[in-house]
Amino acid sequence: MSALAPPAPPRPRPRPRIAGIIVLGLWLLLGLGLVWTLIQAYDPELMARYAPLYMSGLRTTITLVLISFVVGAILSIPIALGRTSANGLARGLTFSYVYFFRGTPLIAQIFLVYYGIGQFRGAFETVGLWWFFRDAWYCALFSLSLNTAAYQAEILRGSIMSVPRGQWEGARSLGLPGYVTFSRVILPQAMIVALRPYANEIILMVKASAIVAIITVLDLFGETRRAYSRTFDFQTYLWAAVLYLAIVEILRHATNFAERRLIRHLKR
Repeated sequence: MSALAPPAPPRPRPRPRIAGIIVLGLWLLLGLGLVWTLIQAYDPELMARYAPLYMSGLRTTITLVLISFVVGAILSIPIALGRTSANGLARGLTFSYVYFFRGTPLIAQIFLVYYGIGQFRGAFETVGLWWFFRDAWYCALFSLSLNTAAYQAEILRGSIMSVPRGQWEGARSLGLPGYVTFSRVILPQAMIVALRPYANEIILMVKASAIVAIITVLDLFGETRRAYSRTFDFQTYLWAAVLYLAIVEILRHATNFAERRLIRHLKR
């Protein structure tokens, strides 16, 4: 009987690379420089004058992003189902929708809605919809909703397709109706896969929403532009960057918490 082979020696711990340490040090210096710049440039009078406007713009940004994200999520369900449909017409129409809104810049879509629909004012007045499209805020909401619906449809489609086929077959063998199978068996599993992409999408929406300031919506970036045009103080943009960063960090931690809750049954 052959003797057992001796265990392999433990692998040495990898030493930190010099380049990584240098890059980390540069980022640390950049962060400290930003904090020092904010402290040095802090103007109490400026903050007292424009802080309420910043808070108003922040509320506008959050409201706009949340509503458009929810509307886009609702629209994405039939689009995702159309993308996976056996019907060639439904599949072709939904593919064209997704292809257009994912393949063109968001700013072009906003301009098409805000400036383009105005060319058909008479038609929209006839059907009673001009009150909606004459307001820049509603145009921004409409554009962001259509844009995020295309991205969310692909996220939903990919997460549904990631669920093993055996889950569908098992539900079918139990005699569950199709809508029960989808809502109680497939969708909960798909949401675990889709959580991170959804979080990335809403973070991208928060940052992309700054574009709506171009069409006179006074969101956070719109109020920042107005404050800078009156003061010519660059710290107005620094404080806006800090607020955007705070929103992203809150969303990141909320995603981590939701993920831990969703997968707690998978941990042993």
